[in-house]
Amino acid sequence: MQLHNVIVLALEAVVYFLVLITLLHWRHRIGIGVFITVLATMHFLETYLAATFYVQVPMATISPGSAVFFAGKLLMVLLLYVKEDAPTVRQLIYGLLIGNLLSFVLGQILTLHGGALTPGGMPSDEPFLRDLGILMIWGTSLLYLDSIGIILIYERLGSIIGRRMLPRFFVAGMLTLAFDQIGFYGVLHLLTGAPASVFWGGLVAKMAMNLLFVALTGIYLSLFKSDGAASPVKGISDVFNDLTYRERYQDLLARTGKDGLTGVHDRGRLEFEGPEIIREAVRNGREISIMVVDADHFKEVNDKYGHLEGDEVLKRLAGILTGAVRKNDMVYRFGGEEFVILAQDMGHRLAVDTAERIRSEIEKNVKAAAERTVTVSIGVSAAPQDGGSLLELISAADRRLYRAKAEGRNRIIGA
Repeated sequence: MQLHNVIVLALEAVVYFLVLITLLHWRHRIGIGVFITVLATMHFLETYLAATFYVQVPMATISPGSAVFFAGKLLMVLLLYVKEDAPTVRQLIYGLLIGNLLSFVLGQILTLHGGALTPGGMPSDEPFLRDLGILMIWGTSLLYLDSIGIILIYERLGSIIGRRMLPRFFVAGMLTLAFDQIGFYGVLHLLTGAPASVFWGGLVAKMAMNLLFVALTGIYLSLFKSDGAASPVKGISDVFNDLTYRERYQDLLARTGKDGLTGVHDRGRLEFEGPEIIREAVRNGREISIMVVDADHFKEVNDKYGHLEGDEVLKRLAGILTGAVRKNDMVYRFGGEEFVILAQDMGHRLAVDTAERIRSEIEKNVKAAAERTVTVSIGVSAAPQDGGSLLELISAADRRLYRAKAEGRNRIIGA
């Protein structure tokens, strides 16, 4: 019978993994909400089984809810983070926490009913309803800590053992599941009197299931070369076999995130993060503007005073730009003497006013070799009226910049 239970546990794990990984694989076709909803609905079953359903396996007594389904959920949370991002994971955890808190509160209100019965006429088990609610809230709180922990450990392992994904999954899962077993068993023991054998059996079972789920993930990676998406997300066609979005982002910043001369962000970073920032703003109905700033007659500065003095002028320009924008605005050196300002939550009118303030401050404070006044021309565009992509906004601002040049320089042109 004990060997039979081991086989059934393995079958449960395989079925769980196959369904969840399929939903995650096809999330861009059917929506990420389907995956999150299914993962969240399993939480009640996990908690219920952890409180009421245990089976015998060799040398242990374990609950499938804790050993199989929770271990699987934790791996799925990490996969969700790798495939999407931390904010998506937070949506799942916050939804679970609020939903379980509401369930507990409503469960306590239900106990105010007088003479509640089961369909068979037996008195309802109100203490169990209370204990289950407490376990669900505690389990979700632990899951919140577990999710943060497994992500931080996974990221930290990247700098220790490199970007080999499966070893990082295994080690991060092992450490986090051990922490969770300690925390969950403590409350379970207080509420139900669960013996120590439940703790040790559950710990060993979770380690075994962690190994099984990581192995299944490895099989999945070897079989599928694409992510099931209708179109690539963030420019990555295969999240698993390539770097994760987060790692690619950090790697890019480490290599090309800053302009070596001026200290502002460089063009590579604009082209990497700008499209997603603009798409997100347009999708959420938020204002966003682009300012393209170009130094007037800059070639004459280099020709007359030398490139070293020209470099100093560019540094002064960058200093004024970064000092004139808000904390969440981004300044990039686009090339040569041209800069781009990406202003989130800023409409066109305010962007034009900001550009005018920048133009005026540069005219007053920047001189080449302490004698020649340096001015700039600025083109301004904004979404959605000028487009909804980085290319469209840059193109519109560029056209207006060259109009400013043609009309005499040292001026702002907006819509």
